[in-house]
Amino acid sequence: QVQLVESGGGLVQPGGSLRLSCAASGSISSFYAMDWYRQAPGKQRELVASITRGGMTNYVNSVKGRFTTSRDNAKNTVYLQIDNLKPEDTAVYFCKYSAYGYVSWGQGTQVTVSS
Repeated sequence: QVQLVESGGGLVQPGGSLRLSCAASGSISSFYAMDWYRQAPGKQRELVASITRGGMTNYVNSVKGRFTTSRDNAKNTVYLQIDNLKPEDTAVYFCKYSAYGYVSWGQGTQVTVSS
């Protein structure tokens, strides 16, 4: 099994930045992808960013240019840098590990953007 622990959420003013972290532990595959999702109140969970084992990234159009995901394979940690935060970014952010059909989710971290 793989356990994921997210951190870095908080309350931030519009235009601010946050860096979310997702640390994986347990039986981690050498080849895994990590996805970042978010779920706003009353809305479905949506995929916002992905990163492969080799570091290739993909983003949903609404966050391109403001969200950057990266990974440190030595630390089994993935990051999501969020810049120029907007009120509509308010959500619980989750990371998802996937490898060879196995999936594990983190517990989520709350991001609130408000003045």
